Amino acid sequence: MKFSPVSVIIPTYNRQELLKRALISVKRQTLKCSEIIVIDDGSTDNTVDFLNEFSRTTEIDFKMVRQSNQGPAVARNHGIKCAKNEYIAFLDSDDHWHKRKIERQYEIFIENPEYMISHTKEKWLRRGVHLNQKKKHIPRHGDIFDHCLQLCGVGMSTVMLKKNLFKKIGLFDETLHCCEDYDFWLRVSSRFPFYLVNEPLTVKEGGRDDQISSLHRMGMDRLRIYALKKIIDSKTLNDKQCLLALDEFERKCTIFGNGCLKHGRQATGKYYLALAESYKQT
Repeated sequence: MKFSPVSVIIPTYNRQELLKRALISVKRQTLKCSEIIVIDDGSTDNTVDFLNEFSRTTEIDFKMVRQSNQGPAVARNHGIKCAKNEYIAFLDSDDHWHKRKIERQYEIFIENPEYMISHTKEKWLRRGVHLNQKKKHIPRHGDIFDHCLQLCGVGMSTVMLKKNLFKKIGLFDETLHCCEDYDFWLRVSSRFPFYLVNEPLTVKEGGRDDQISSLHRMGMDRLRIYALKKIIDSKTLNDKQCLLALDEFERKCTIFGNGCLKHGRQATGKYYLALAESYKQT
């Protein structure tokens, strides 16, 4: 059996049944990864018992890492530090893969060694029903920084990257309990092009109340503003990127600030409107 130099990192929290489906999709890949790392983020269900059993039934090198509940950024960073391979693929425990995902993305890197990161198209399901993506959500190829400014333009479970990218960009921001992916894609896309595999090789499941995007839905705008402010303040953007980032920062601050005023959060609203105004002078 042929194994690829790919480590698959799967953070999970209380998702035993969904995790089982995710792991099955990894095991049935036409090109096997040589390492699976599951980071159990403090689960209180039967996840640990299931993973112990799974480890006895797979020929792939398997690691289970346990930590107290600290969120996806800490979990992924823990997995990255444990990973032994040149390539890393991320898979959220509620998503799963087409059987040729690793094979196709690994081929891309061999054929296009100049790329540091690739992603794929997705098939979206909401409670098991196919969901058509809006045009703004369709992933893009090459320089995607402007797209990543607008929204989270990359699906975490679609990504494979070279591990040494983290030496250039840094790890996920562990202060973010949500939108750590938005922050990371901003940093990556400001410096590196993305190779889009133009096939729906990832199945993204949505519509559940336990998802991070649902649990922290009300705070996502504020966290994206924080991520934008951080990359603007870093002074790492070129002139064009800086102008694009400032425009999006002003737009997000203005929308969020006015929304706060509308709902009676006067101090917060005034703060974000003043913040948008202050960056017009930079």
